[in-house]
Amino acid sequence: MLTIEEAIDINRYGQELIDLKPLLNRFSKLNPALKRNYLDDILGLILQSKPKETDIEPAIEQSKLRPTYTPCVLLKKGVAYHNLKRLADLPDNEQEKTLVLLMSLFKIAYQRRFNEEKNSPGKWWYWDLSDRMNVERILKGMLER
Repeated sequence: MLTIEEAIDINRYGQELIDLKPLLNRFSKLNPALKRNYLDDILGLILQSKPKETDIEPAIEQSKLRPTYTPCVLLKKGVAYHNLKRLADLPDNEQEKTLVLLMSLFKIAYQRRFNEEKNSPGKWWYWDLSDRMNVERILKGMLER
């Protein structure tokens, strides 16, 4: 399960406040089982962002991965959960490429939802995460639970 700090960073990536490098660095330090869990958590965030089939080609393009790589070929089958889950379940040697591709898909879908739901009171992940006060409110709220 993602920590609140990891979730904030992923959403900051969706808002283009950080690049993918720190997320990849954190991911690379996980063991294969934890990497699989991390990818499953990313799937949840992607589905929450309501990706569209039309997001597939831009996600592949933005990922800068070759369209012939296994994760890209699988993503072309659709953004339904069972298709995305197949990406997360790829062998260990495909996990980093899978993360790169899933994060590209996440960013595209997230930005669309962010524009629709920005600053929605009950959805901190659509708050402006460049505002340090918002981040502090999120962290404080999680501590109080």
